[in-house]
Amino acid sequence: MFFGQPITYEEPVFRPPSEWRSLLIQVTIGCSNNKCTYCDMYRSKTYRVRNLDDIKKDLQKCADSGMAPDKIFLCDGDALGAPMEVLEATLDTINELFPDVRRIGVYATAENILEKSEEELKRLADKKLNIAYLGLESGDDKVLHMIVKGNTAEDMVKASLKIKSCGFKLSTIAMLGVGGKKYSQQHIENTAKVISQTNPEFFSFLTTFAVPGTPYHTMVERGLIEPLTSKELLIEMHDILELSSFDLNSVIFRANHVSNAHPLGGTLPKDKEKILKTIKGWIDQTPEGLYPTAPERM
Repeated sequence: MFFGQPITYEEPVFRPPSEWRSLLIQVTIGCSNNKCTYCDMYRSKTYRVRNLDDIKKDLQKCADSGMAPDKIFLCDGDALGAPMEVLEATLDTINELFPDVRRIGVYATAENILEKSEEELKRLADKKLNIAYLGLESGDDKVLHMIVKGNTAEDMVKASLKIKSCGFKLSTIAMLGVGGKKYSQQHIENTAKVISQTNPEFFSFLTTFAVPGTPYHTMVERGLIEPLTSKELLIEMHDILELSSFDLNSVIFRANHVSNAHPLGGTLPKDKEKILKTIKGWIDQTPEGLYPTAPERM
C-alpha cells in the first residue's frame, strides 16, 4: 500500500512488518523521545504533531483515489502521543471515509500510554484504533537505562496491562543482544518476566545492530558494549521464550524482522516446544565466534 499512494510523506517512514499492506498516514513526524541509543530511524527529523487539516487532506486524497484499505497505520514513531483532539478527529475522518476499515494501528511508548487516561484510551479503541506496537526492547532496568529508553520495566508492565484493559491488542517487541554480553543473562531473565506478566497478543524479536552514527555504535567502538555472536543471539531468543509463560492460548509469535538471521513464527504456547527445538537446532549448527551481518536496510 505504501508505494503509489497519492500523498507525499516526510521520509524516512517506518512501519511494523505486519503492517506491510496497510495505508500509512503520518499523524506525527519523528519521535518525541528520539534518544534511544541504538536507533537512527528518526534522527533526521524534528518531532512535531502534524496540522490536523493536512492529515485530513491526505485521507481525503486517498479516498478520492478509490482506496478502500482494510488496515491503516498511524505514523511516525509514537503517534499515540499526539493530543486527543488530533487523534479523535483523525480517527473520525478515517471511519467516515473508510467505513469498512478493520484495524488501525500505532506505535506506542510506555510514556504516552500512561499519560492518557483509561477513558481516553477506550474512546480511541472504540474508533477502531485497536492495536498498539510497544518497543519493550528489554525487561531489565539496567539495560533500559543504558539505552536511554526513558522508562523502567515497571512502566512497561503498567502500560501494557493498561492499554490491553482499554480494548487494544498489544504487540510487544524485544531486542536480542541489546544489553551486550555483560547484561545478557539479566536481559534474558527480566525480559521473560515482563512478557510473562503482560501476555501480549503478539510478540516478536528483532536483532540489535550497532548502526553507524548512533551512540550505541560509539559505545561498541569504545568497548563499553560487547556485541553478541550469532550463537549467543540465538541463545537469548531460546532462553527468553523458554522462561516466558503465556496465559493466553493464541499469542502470535514472530521473528521475521529483516534484522533476524532466521525467519521464525508460530502460536504460543501451542508451538513453544517446536519453536524451542528449532532454535536449539540453529544454535547447535552455528559456529562459535561468528557474528551476524547487518542488513542493508533495517
